[in-house]
Amino acid sequence: MSATPLTPKSPESTVLKPSAFAGLQPDEPLWKRVPSRDDAGHLLADFRMIFPGLRQKSGIRQQHTLRIINAVLQHYGSWVVFADLNMRINLLWVSIRPRPGLTLEIPAAIKTLVPEALLLAPYWRR
Repeated sequence: MSATPLTPKSPESTVLKPSAFAGLQPDEPLWKRVPSRDDAGHLLADFRMIFPGLRQKSGIRQQHTLRIINAVLQHYGSWVVFADLNMRINLLWVSIRPRPGLTLEIPAAIKTLVPEALLLAPYWRR
């Protein structure tokens, strides 16, 4: 699976790839919507990034940042399973197929293009 093109659905949350759990509601906490396993049942790895002040920036600057994030995630499309950018709290949550170093490689690519981005927590699920 790969991330779908970024299309804003609401000002509060932009979903790059919908969750595989169709029965869940969008108002449920993100930790309940994020998949922990891929279609084959393999555990996924996650990372989260915060974009300080993104919500307060102009619409053009927001769209520019969203296009950058989308381009990076598309580049790693065969590894990205789920991505959610919550504009209300400026938080990007990405679930990927496990590969050593990838939870640092993708955020580093984003940070190179969006210097204000901060990596919050890369981790492997157990």
